[in-house]
Amino acid sequence: MADLKKLSSVIRRLLTLIWAAVIVAALGFFLSNPAAFSAENVASFLRQNSASLWSAYIIISALRGLTLLPSTPLVIAGTLLFPAEPLTVFAVSIFGIGLSSTMIYFFSEALGFDDFFERRKPELVHTIQRRMETPWGLIFVAAWAFFPFAPTDAVCYVAGIVRTTYWKFILAILFGESILCGIYIWAGNFLLG
Repeated sequence: MADLKKLSSVIRRLLTLIWAAVIVAALGFFLSNPAAFSAENVASFLRQNSASLWSAYIIISALRGLTLLPSTPLVIAGTLLFPAEPLTVFAVSIFGIGLSSTMIYFFSEALGFDDFFERRKPELVHTIQRRMETPWGLIFVAAWAFFPFAPTDAVCYVAGIVRTTYWKFILAILFGESILCGIYIWAGNFLLG
């Protein structure tokens, strides 16, 4: 089990480093060549690479949970990249959130998330656990998933620890996240015009 934790820690760090490297490289490219990011050039790039962008967006959405990065930036990025396809962005976002939540629920120990949450946020874990054990626990999970500044991954981890009934847990997560993602996507599309 210790070897599995080490491997998962290495994979998680590697994915986080790749994510950070992509951001730094993109920022460096933007600063060195701002003309490449004109509206015309960006629109042309998106038209030429639409299928690849969708593939990358789906893969990143599915693997996001391995790095414990929030889903909000991905949902907003999807809204900006694919403004004409809000239902597809919504479906991919909810699929990714559901998959990430499921992985954390079932595999938190193997992925090393138990050490992460217990070491860095023990009071948060215990607060969530107490709230989830009340009759209103699933409403708490849905509300937690809806609140944009609460780490949904933490409630998934605790739900896995206390072995909340999986289908109730995942429905509560998907309900709360669906409302939040819907607001991000359709409000974003409305604001972008």
